[in-house]
Amino acid sequence: MSAAPAQGRARLAALADRLAAAGIAEPRRELRLLQIEAGGARSLADWPDRPHPGLEALANRRAAREPVSRIVGRREFWSRDFLLTADTFDPRPDSETVVEAALAAVPAFGNVLDLGTGSGCLLAALLAERPGAWGLGIDRSPGACRTARRNLKGLRAFVAAGDWGAAVAGRFDLVVSNPPYIPSAEIAALMPEVRDHDPRLALDGGADGLDAYRAILGGLPRLLSPAGAAVLELGIGQADAVAALAEANGLPVRDIRADLAGIPRAMVLGSQL
Repeated sequence: MSAAPAQGRARLAALADRLAAAGIAEPRRELRLLQIEAGGARSLADWPDRPHPGLEALANRRAAREPVSRIVGRREFWSRDFLLTADTFDPRPDSETVVEAALAAVPAFGNVLDLGTGSGCLLAALLAERPGAWGLGIDRSPGACRTARRNLKGLRAFVAAGDWGAAVAGRFDLVVSNPPYIPSAEIAALMPEVRDHDPRLALDGGADGLDAYRAILGGLPRLLSPAGAAVLELGIGQADAVAALAEANGLPVRDIRADLAGIPRAMVLGSQL
């Protein structure tokens, strides 16, 4: 009897052990994902007898704490696949709370503005739910704008580089944003998957983590339609500070929604008009 299957399984087990030793919480699951990417498996239920050629190189990258989403170059969000590049923030499931809150706040929006659009995931998710609407995505990174345009292909969306809403004219039924909100001094202590692979521009919220909120909220009163709403993603523990900034700009807080972990994640603001 050939020893090849046993040897192959041992090599797979050794790769999983390597991921575990690197601090990966679900090494076998992530190895299966990489095996699919390498072409050696069709689904997570398929655990072959040997590693596919190329799997070891991918596993080495994951052991160095490069996220699987970066290795494969895409991320699922709101049941859609999004291209990732070095210029874009890797969308997190927590941000789906923003989409849910936005759809509830303005069920029949005709247009939507996404400030700091990144990969375009928030804008794409919202427009996919309301095919008759159109959207505008703004990002400070030209590279992120290029990626967002690719992810928004086929939707009624436009993308432009800009400094938040400073150069945007007109009013919108809905404004959404997942701004950078990590205090500068805390970035060095983030997990390597975040610190070393998400663009700093998408993470760094300034000394107190609130710089982007100040810029966004200062421009919101002229960007929201009279019956419009804005939905902002929140960092952990930031709800009170962001609410105070919003109210100082004449924007009442309508609602705060928690994510699946129970953390306040999405703040809904009304128009001052």
